[in-house]
Parts: sequence; structure tokens; C-alpha cells
Amino acid sequence: MPQLSLAGKGLVGIAGRWSRRAAGGMLDLLLPPRCLACTAVIDQPGGLCADCWRDMPFLEPPWCARYGTPFSHDIGKDALSPRAIAEPPVFDRARAATHYSGPARDLVLALKFSRRRELAGPMGRWMVRAGREFLGENSVIVPVPLHRFRLWQRRFNQAADLARAVAELSGGTYVPTLLHRKRRTRQQVGLDAAARQKNVRGAFAIREDLEGFVYGKQVALVDDVLTTGATVSACTKILKSAGAAGVDVLTFANADPAGVLE
Repeated sequence: MPQLSLAGKGLVGIAGRWSRRAAGGMLDLLLPPRCLACTAVIDQPGGLCADCWRDMPFLEPPWCARYGTPFSHDIGKDALSPRAIAEPPVFDRARAATHYSGPARDLVLALKFSRRRELAGPMGRWMVRAGREFLGENSVIVPVPLHRFRLWQRRFNQAADLARAVAELSGGTYVPTLLHRKRRTRQQVGLDAAARQKNVRGAFAIREDLEGFVYGKQVALVDDVLTTGATVSACTKILKSAGAAGVDVLTFANADPAGVLE
């Protein structure tokens, strides 16, 4: 069989690239990229239209050093909100990319209930930006787990999809099965803070074969939304009891039940 020359191989490579570009261009004509949060046509896939970008409630510093809720003005490094002073969390820091409203809420609901799993990548990109204080190659990235029955019902864990994206983008170590739910709990939606804490008390554990893995590690605990913090606090207690050096919480959205956000 005749061998292609280097020049011939180069021509084949160029032709292949042009073919892929032409196919991609044809696909864009047939199925133009659309905004992640609405149906508007946009220039590039994986982004937001101008209106949704304007309305996306991104969170930015200055913010509370513990809860990550923004201040109206800068009051100094490591400043704490009244909530953090009155109710110090068991986790070290919480950070979220957005407030749970507008297009951000639409993205959370689409990922969780409409199974739009392709959203985890872009959402994870914004989360990495929010968690840049503590994310890195030495981070252990752990999702808040679903009970196996709920996982069977939903077919996937949105927190795990987000955690995987965060790990890939930050260089951290993704450990999806470090935590598991020992028992099935009620849905947290509609429960007040006290009921949420009671609902998840004793619900989580570390897998026996991974108990030694967390010792001395900095853990980033990932979920889609931070509400009262009851679930992530229950997980944090288990991780710290296993010897984690620290536990930070990273979510896509902060629902802010305490009303700190404006």
C-alpha cells in the first residue's frame, strides 16, 4: 500500500480540519447556539444572551469572610456579617457564584429537574471563580450526596456534576463517593431552619474504605444551592470528625434565608 508523503499527510490534516469546521458551521445554521438560561439565539455556545447576562445576580466581594454574603461597601479584610457573628458556621467559608434569583434560579432548576446536565460545565466555571480563595490542585472536591433511592429516581446527582466540573477546572481531586447518605431524608424544601437541621442529623457518613483519605486534607464541599446551611453543616461535621484540615462550601447559588443580601 502506498505511503502518504509528509506533504500529503499535511493536506489530509488540513482537509480534515476544514471538513470539521464546515460541518460545525452547517450545524450552527441548522441548530444555532442558544442562551443557557432562555431560548434567545447567541453567537457562541455555552454562554448567556445580553439580557440574561445583565440580569444574572452574580455575587462579588466585598463579602462576609465566613458566609460569603456581600456587603454594600468595603468594611475591611476578613469582616464578618451579623449572622456570622451571631451564628458562626461549622464550615470555614462559604462562597457562591450567584444569588438564587432570576436567570440563576432558572439554571439551577433546569439542571436539577429538567436534566440539562450540559449546564454543569458553565455553572462550574462561575463557581470556580467564586471559590478561587480556597480551590487549587491540593483541594479535595466532594459533592453533597443523594440517597441511593433518590439517585435512582433522578438518575444523576446535580451536585456531583457540578463538583466534577469544578475539579476539572480547578485541578482539584474529585472524590464523588467520599460521603454517602445513611438514610433517606425528607425534601428540605418547605422546612424551616430547625426542621432542616433535624431532618439531616445523622444522615451522612464517610465510606469506610475512604476514612483515612480525608485526614489532613482541605475539602471543598459542593452543592447547587446554599439555603440555611443545614445540609452542608451536617456534612462538614462528619468530614472534620474524620480529620479534615478544613472544609469550605462552594455552591452555584446562595438562597440567603437570613435576608442578608439586598
